[in-house]
Amino acid sequence: MTASNTTKKRIIFCDFDGTITVNDNIVAIIRHFNPPGWEQIVEKIVSQQISIQEGVGHMFRLLPSSMQQEVVDYGISNARIREGFADLLAYCKEQDIEFYVTSGGIDFFVYPILAGFGIPEDHIYCNGSDFSGDAIEITWPHPCDEHCQNDCGMCKTTIMRRFPANEYERILIGDSVTDFEGAKLADLVFSRSILTDKCKELGLPHREFSDFHNVISGLEQSKS
Repeated sequence: MTASNTTKKRIIFCDFDGTITVNDNIVAIIRHFNPPGWEQIVEKIVSQQISIQEGVGHMFRLLPSSMQQEVVDYGISNARIREGFADLLAYCKEQDIEFYVTSGGIDFFVYPILAGFGIPEDHIYCNGSDFSGDAIEITWPHPCDEHCQNDCGMCKTTIMRRFPANEYERILIGDSVTDFEGAKLADLVFSRSILTDKCKELGLPHREFSDFHNVISGLEQSKS
């Protein structure tokens, strides 16, 4: 942490799928129910040929709303929390670090999975769901602001901009394409998987992590 950052309040924006959870729940759900055409959609999202919002919306539209209970049950039961998550939350509380979940995931699995961790609901941002039609529709309550034209769906940079860089040391924890733009705004990135590759490509300050104990150590080391 540089001298100019010493008076700033630390704030964490943490991804959910593949970060808090070991696996990517959206991909796991779609792979499990295996509707025709989903793999090509994932490829297009990862290669950034289509937006995250377009791709995720299209994937879930491949599933009928009549499968709501099966989809919800699988999304919740299949998730595995990455080691050290509860310890990170305790560390943030002790150190007075604000902790926000900024997830491209869906409400029907994000909220139930996080329910036991004591995170205030207004500190959890994710997409919504609508099972009232023939097919599952994803809803987008946190769209991009005027500074983002990436059609994110759940726009992480829009949320980050609510916490000005001159007041906050913004820390991002993530692993995937949904974190690319947020990483550009962050003072420090804890990265896994393709987010690490992107940070290297863009020359962004980052630390690789495999579990949240690595993150706690990195936060301690970067305090001074």
